[in-house]
Amino acid sequence: MLYKQRDWQSLLYLGLQPLLILYLWQTGLTSTINKLLFCLLLFLTLGISVIHHNHCHLHIWRNKQFNRMTDIWITLLQGHPTFVFYPAHIANHHRYHHGPKDVARTYRFGSDSNNLLGYVLHPLQAAWVLYPLFITWLSRLKQRKSAVFYYCLRQYIVMALAWCLLAMIDYHKFLTFILMPQLHGLHWLLATNYLQHAHADGHSRINFARNFEGWVNPLLFNIGLHTAHHRHPRVHWSELSTLHPRYRQQVDPRLNAGPLLAYMFRTYFLSLFHTRWRSQSLMQHHKDV
Repeated sequence: MLYKQRDWQSLLYLGLQPLLILYLWQTGLTSTINKLLFCLLLFLTLGISVIHHNHCHLHIWRNKQFNRMTDIWITLLQGHPTFVFYPAHIANHHRYHHGPKDVARTYRFGSDSNNLLGYVLHPLQAAWVLYPLFITWLSRLKQRKSAVFYYCLRQYIVMALAWCLLAMIDYHKFLTFILMPQLHGLHWLLATNYLQHAHADGHSRINFARNFEGWVNPLLFNIGLHTAHHRHPRVHWSELSTLHPRYRQQVDPRLNAGPLLAYMFRTYFLSLFHTRWRSQSLMQHHKDV
């Protein structure tokens, strides 16, 4: 009943993360192996964020009830309801492609930047403008489709109850193994927008996104192939690798950034010491930046 068989990888991440949490909850971080497993847990929070994103674009299952159960499961693992991707991502980001009407566009918050401070602050800035969007969308949804509204509300309730129960069992373990990894995943979820779009041209029909290659794609569901994803938002993530070469030739060469970690190292750290590594905005000729 999987929509695509490649989503066995999604199921693996969705199953492995709670097993790691359970194991670490029982055994703690006293051994080197457990510390390494905690690092794996933090990595899996990145995977859950991408699965969250992919499941919103194209559901994992062909069965409606399985998809609803997956919504709740991702909500519990992510620490945030799955419904938020529709108003924030599909109806906003994919509609406006990082353009002037994109609520969380990276150049909205004071300047068109691409540096370490901007990367760190962007999730907080984006959350500040996205939450009013969620509230407005939910208010309209309650008036037009009350059943869907209450389904979205149940996601918040389930998440809050899980948090309260686990915190009551052991507050310190809840902070260490639940809340901190979830905040790590949520930071990545919002900061990825900065990685993919900072200094890209939100006014362009093609140069609005940055692409990454290398291990980030097989490990994190082709999240780096962003131009192809924007052009084909309903295509399954596993098919983006066949579409990417077409757009790689069309975008400004500076937007083909190579491996993700190398890009982050030179853009956010080496750039502090030499101007050669500083990112250059593709939007410098637009007056509304």
